[in-house]
Amino acid sequence: MERINLNPIIEKVVKVVESHKLGTGKYSRWIWQNEEGNRDLGVTAFGCADATNILYTINRFPKDPAERAEWIAALQSIQDEKTGMFYEDTHIPTHVTAHCTAALELFDALPLYPFYDIEKYKDPKAMCELLESLDWVDKRGPGHIMPANYSSFRNTRAVSPEWVRTYFDWLNKACDPEKGLWREGYFTSDLPMHQHMADSFHFLFTYEHAKEPFPYPDKLIDSCLEMYNNNKMSHDFGKRFHFTEVDWVFCLNRASRQTPHRFYEVKEALFKFAKDYTDYLLELDWDKDDGANDMHMLFGTLCCLAELQIALHGKLYSDVPLRQVLDRRPFI
Repeated sequence: MERINLNPIIEKVVKVVESHKLGTGKYSRWIWQNEEGNRDLGVTAFGCADATNILYTINRFPKDPAERAEWIAALQSIQDEKTGMFYEDTHIPTHVTAHCTAALELFDALPLYPFYDIEKYKDPKAMCELLESLDWVDKRGPGHIMPANYSSFRNTRAVSPEWVRTYFDWLNKACDPEKGLWREGYFTSDLPMHQHMADSFHFLFTYEHAKEPFPYPDKLIDSCLEMYNNNKMSHDFGKRFHFTEVDWVFCLNRASRQTPHRFYEVKEALFKFAKDYTDYLLELDWDKDDGANDMHMLFGTLCCLAELQIALHGKLYSDVPLRQVLDRRPFI
């Protein structure tokens, strides 16, 4: 049986994280500038949150109580006390807030302040109105908004079981019964299907968190296999540091847990992708690649490897198994 050794990749990850360190729990997202000269090379929200997530994933998480306290303080200090939100220029505040709150959860810690700017969405009616109003063909999509709010609220235990039930009831009705993706009636030629899938992934990890069944797992599998088998992913899919890869692997793997539909085709596609993807990562010069320089995209890649290791028992090995942060709490 062919097996894929993840240990060399993990060691490269360790080196990258160490190179981005600016203090205990304090990390930059990048260590070199881009052509536009607009990167913040200091301590950033994503730098700190991604370092937290990466070290958790590779089982090198801080264990000393005093050191953990410094990590927690570094993350908490990023929150704006007036709005309750976390900010980084590269993403909208709801996304950054959910990402930092999820990182704090790994320490069993909380933000210092309530999420004042999104407090109104703790009302089920307001939450449904927001879902209804979202632009479902925006390529940066609803997945960065409502699943982010869900994750921030759930990771801080800020909403009731009734709120959660209303959220899933709305989504169940809005899921497309032919594609297993969101939202029904919003699939257009202007937005590639893989972007609909990547956005829907954010909703699906909230389903996994709540142990809710996917609305149409068979159709989700069909959509994911059709995209992959017919080269309808982005042109550089599997040849970069990014999140779309984990979006696809997660959707396909988690749907296959809920139905026997095309089970062996799913495993075959996942292994083919895993082999191509790890070959690419192993051959790459990480010291010069701009994707490896980006801690956020590195985290996305590592989440993909963790999900592949879960999906393909015995096919991807490492001295210590990777941990999937989404199996502990929602949001990446």
